[in-house]
Amino acid sequence: MVYPHLPEKVPQHFGSDGVDRYAGKSVASVFVPVFVHAGALALLAGTAFGTLRITPLSELPPGRQASSLVNRPKTAEGARRVARAQLFLGFCLGLTLAVACTVMWSTAPQKQGQQPTGTLVLALLPVALGTLAVVVTALRDRGHDPGRARPTAG
Repeated sequence: MVYPHLPEKVPQHFGSDGVDRYAGKSVASVFVPVFVHAGALALLAGTAFGTLRITPLSELPPGRQASSLVNRPKTAEGARRVARAQLFLGFCLGLTLAVACTVMWSTAPQKQGQQPTGTLVLALLPVALGTLAVVVTALRDRGHDPGRARPTAG
């Protein structure tokens, strides 16, 4: 709906000082964030699906060696947690790209460097949070011993 009203030059790159590069208005340049998110979300959904399909270490048949090329989750529950974290990262990437789209799809005239400097931080914060969730979840799974009870508060 906004596309016909966009200026002839649309923001294309965000630096620490705001928008620092523009491109001519075209469907490709305007909808890059949408295409990037669709591709990244498909990739993350595929890795989440693959994580759920890997046989966890706790379910390997006796005598079968675990390949060093596959980072297997220790348990099926650990695989589910990692898959959820991967999908959460996809959601966070969508939030990051939504911030970029609000800047790109603004119909108000903009000058180079006019965006507030907090835009870059606001845009990158969700991806940092999603990445942290994946790393923490994977590390917790690696450290979790299914034969050992977790300590409880009390």
